[in-house]
Amino acid sequence: MRELTVKKEEAKQRFDKYLVRYLQNTGIGFIYRMLRKKNITLNGKKAKGNEVLKEGDIIRLFLSDETVYKFQNGRFEDQFPVADHMKVIFENNQILAVNKPAGMLSQKAESKDVSANEYVLGYLISSGQMTTDDFYSYRPGICNRLDRNTSGVLLAAKTLPAARLMSDLIKTHSLEKYYLTIVQGVIKTKCQVSAYIKKDPSANKVQVKPFYFDGSQKIETAYDPVISHNDLTFLRVRLITGKTHQIRAHLAYLGHPVIGDIKYGNRKLDEYYKGTYGLKHQLLHAHQIYFPKQGEIPADLSGVCIEAPLPDLFFQILKDNGLTDTLTLNSEERTRI
Repeated sequence: MRELTVKKEEAKQRFDKYLVRYLQNTGIGFIYRMLRKKNITLNGKKAKGNEVLKEGDIIRLFLSDETVYKFQNGRFEDQFPVADHMKVIFENNQILAVNKPAGMLSQKAESKDVSANEYVLGYLISSGQMTTDDFYSYRPGICNRLDRNTSGVLLAAKTLPAARLMSDLIKTHSLEKYYLTIVQGVIKTKCQVSAYIKKDPSANKVQVKPFYFDGSQKIETAYDPVISHNDLTFLRVRLITGKTHQIRAHLAYLGHPVIGDIKYGNRKLDEYYKGTYGLKHQLLHAHQIYFPKQGEIPADLSGVCIEAPLPDLFFQILKDNGLTDTLTLNSEERTRI
């Protein structure tokens, strides 16, 4: 027999959904059968599965350890390494934020991959905040995704309520997301622009047009030039909608491709930066995320701005091109677009 006590962060979810997470390798039919036979009980009583769990509820599984292990086996074969090159830049008891380096996946693309998600889990284990046993009821995970070759702020939910909150904030576009990039050409004025975008999965690229076309979705992007020099512009971009490759493809469509972008950029210019600096990724950095002040936002997140410092190579390229003379990027000094 195994006894579980529902924690605060596990509460407010249906009992059957909790059991499916805990016994991941079984089916819902087996769960309901065990509930009917009282092989799984809630607070010492027979349960239907539709009950909403409360903190302190007692769950008993009258199953052998071998059976439980069978249904959990293989869930945590992953390695959870600690990444010295991925720094935690914000943390409270609900979420954490890291500064993801370019070249690192946000989440696994294949089972053998090690992504930022695994590094976050490794951090939570190594810091003593969680154990792999805790992952059976809730496994923390990345909330927003960045392209592999985009650096910057990546958010992770440490609890189930936080995951729900983050999902809602992202779905409703309630988070303000700001990026920094270096683009080809001179941009003199800030602007908000819209277009239509469509993904081509076979090519892993998107197409942007000024009008609706079959299967496309509307996108909105705002940008504000920080400084221009040497036919380059250091640009601050607000992602209003959040579609795959939106910033990169939208700016390229406008005639200002991101430096280092092999999919949408200027090949000749990108080859120069690769040869001169060893640049192997686009110069696009998720710099800031602002949380709203209104709504059901915890007090320690209301109005908070999480900010990721620029990577060294990005800053070096800025400096070498005379793009740092008027550099004022602190969240308190820059007006929001």
